[in-house]
Amino acid sequence: MENWQAIVAATTFLVVIGLIMTEWVHLMIAAFLGALLLVLLNIMTLSEAIAYIGRSHDTLGLFFGVMILVRAFEPTKIFDYLATQIVILSKGQGKRLLLGVVGITTPICAVLPNATTVMLLAPLLPPMAEEIGVNFVPLLILMVFVANSAGLLTLVGDPATFIVGDAINISFMDYLLRLSLGGAIAVGTVVVMLPWLFPKIWKLQLANVEQLPCPEINHPRVLAVGALIVTFVLTFFVVGDSLPIPISPATVALLGAAMALLLSHHSKIDTVNHILRDVDWSTLIFFMCVFVLIGGLEKTGVIAGLSGVLAILLGKNIFLGSLVLLFFVGIISSVVPNIPLVVAMVPLLKQYLVNVGFVGNEVLSADYSGTFPPEVLPLFYAMMFGATLGGNGTLVGASSNIVAAGVAELHGKRISFRTFLRFGILVAGAQLITSALYIVVRFFILRI
Repeated sequence: MENWQAIVAATTFLVVIGLIMTEWVHLMIAAFLGALLLVLLNIMTLSEAIAYIGRSHDTLGLFFGVMILVRAFEPTKIFDYLATQIVILSKGQGKRLLLGVVGITTPICAVLPNATTVMLLAPLLPPMAEEIGVNFVPLLILMVFVANSAGLLTLVGDPATFIVGDAINISFMDYLLRLSLGGAIAVGTVVVMLPWLFPKIWKLQLANVEQLPCPEINHPRVLAVGALIVTFVLTFFVVGDSLPIPISPATVALLGAAMALLLSHHSKIDTVNHILRDVDWSTLIFFMCVFVLIGGLEKTGVIAGLSGVLAILLGKNIFLGSLVLLFFVGIISSVVPNIPLVVAMVPLLKQYLVNVGFVGNEVLSADYSGTFPPEVLPLFYAMMFGATLGGNGTLVGASSNIVAAGVAELHGKRISFRTFLRFGILVAGAQLITSALYIVVRFFILRI
């Protein structure tokens, strides 16, 4: 491939990342324009661009399905109810309030994308906090830390985790057995740090909490059927890959979305048009365009060149490579959104493994469905932890951070880059260290 095409592809990718970091342009518009530029300059054809999008159909299908599923049950007010109950159950103690935020966010983020969870729960915190005289900014920041961390509990909890897991063909159950404990440790790290992160709220004694108005759940019968649909989805997330005819998490999510739409339509709690209108289309288009941008790097040989540099630096030292990847990706992910980062790193890492002779060229195929040698998997696991936990470092590190900042502004307060950094650098640093210890002990010392 001609050098000018590689230079243009790499420059376009870096410019898009720069625009996203500085927020000069909406992230979807930046990625959209970048992808179109590659097509207009004939670095790739439109059909090739669509083919690169198609290669990531599982990721897109999962996100779309979960968005529909969550939005369909919004009229029941279940999320409003849960948030209020957490405040009431705190019984006037600030530390219980903080632990309540952890308690409601963790299980939801284990099965829903973290940005989606923050979109649902974050708007509920400012009114509740103002009712009891508490600054809601620390609560929003805490929710973001927990949301990003809890995404490591399951394969589908964070977009970056799913993208990497899909690339190495790890099943939902295998992920639970190998990596969920690392996610629990990440959440536990935040819990242990609470008294030092938010000392004023931790020591606070609240009054008249029991008198808060509690929202009622709407359409309880619909919600009961919805609970069955969610149970079905979660069950097949776990067992789908082991069935005689395997069912991917994306297929399960789409099936759950279809059932939720059917339930909403026949119960008349909402219309299909309203639900589809509220889907976060900008995020889906952003993902599609990022896949095209990475395709441009792959087609022009940029990724192959970078993987050669990686091979020279690391050689065949998987232990060193895992630690370097964990902290390198973690640091970069604190200033670069983790989705485009992992989408770029996955093919680079695969090419590196081919270059040093750990795997054959077949792993580079888009439809490769085999397994990777166990000894190289810690590299991918390290990338998962680094990309996900590094997002806690700064305000621009993860989409859920941006969502929380937007909610704060709507309620009259601004979460500045410096304010978030004061908390985030401590949390991200501690989590990367504990994750490094987990990976070393789990995969290099115990080797289980």
